[in-house]
Amino acid sequence: MNYAIIGCGLIGKKRLAALPHGSRLVVACDINPSRAEELVRSAGTGRAVSDYLDAVTDPQVEAVIVATANAALADIAAAAIRAHKHVLVEKPGAISVRQIDELITLQQKHRVCVRVGFNHRFHPAVRKAREIFDSGAIGKLMFIRARYGHGGRLGYEKEWRADPKLSGGGELIDQGTHLIDLARWFLGTFEHVEGHIATYFWQMPVEDNAFLCLRTAQGQTAWLHASWTEWKNTFSFEIFGRTGKLHIEGLGGSYGTERLYHYQMKPELGPPETLIYEFPGPDVSWALELAEFEHCIRLAQTETQRSKRTHTRTHLTASTQSQYVGAALHDARATIAVVEAIYQKANAQKRKKRKETLQTNRPD
Repeated sequence: MNYAIIGCGLIGKKRLAALPHGSRLVVACDINPSRAEELVRSAGTGRAVSDYLDAVTDPQVEAVIVATANAALADIAAAAIRAHKHVLVEKPGAISVRQIDELITLQQKHRVCVRVGFNHRFHPAVRKAREIFDSGAIGKLMFIRARYGHGGRLGYEKEWRADPKLSGGGELIDQGTHLIDLARWFLGTFEHVEGHIATYFWQMPVEDNAFLCLRTAQGQTAWLHASWTEWKNTFSFEIFGRTGKLHIEGLGGSYGTERLYHYQMKPELGPPETLIYEFPGPDVSWALELAEFEHCIRLAQTETQRSKRTHTRTHLTASTQSQYVGAALHDARATIAVVEAIYQKANAQKRKKRKETLQTNRPD
């Protein structure tokens, strides 16, 4: 598979390193030419450009990875789809439901594979937890409790994530979207969205903490906290069933060794039976996600060839999509809908507070 990687920062480099065997970089694109050139040197193949339209229209390119700042994701992904390229766009995929809906329409029109890079679904502890959950071992789910965060670094308030014009928001749209996506993957659609955001420490116009309470139509609840003031990097994801509990802890590296704790309740209750799975190896989530992406591409190509032979239009069906671990555009849409609801609530509260302040300061 021939790739263009657009956005040659940390994530772009991770994607390059995770390309499946036999695939290669054809074009590296970044608004900073030196970063694109560095990626080409690392790959030993390809050319460097600074215009993403140059990258997505290259006739050699078959698939495009979009790894830019959040605000540019949807526009670049849309251009790639219009150029009939398959697309892996990094999470959150867009900064609004409207943008995601436009991508869904384009995907249906051009019949290409489009996936959204929620790579946490591919972490081995998460996949093992999903396997145990699917087996029915822990029974019907009751609720999820999760925390994810880090403490930033010197100058963090000056980076692109702190600029709402580039990021679309703060920690909620950053690490918070991983928690929302995983919680929805286990619990299903959230009908009720509550929560708030706050900026406690960093001097920036976006939030550094997000607190969510999400509920399904059946009342199952996800309590989620994403934080840029978590002074010790933390990932904790607890899944509570009626007959057992699964606890994912750590993601490797600075987040600690990745582990899954399986607590299985006994009929007489009391202390549960405990199994601990440990995954001390390197982060394989990026490679697994790209391998599945290429499988999706091959399926899309097969469906396109079949439709040409039969003169009918076909799309990847819901049942076909459910075979995948990774996130599709409709998954990203559900996550962004939650983010959008929380931001709209926060903006409404700001407007109300400003109005009350003006009224209080108005002379009699």
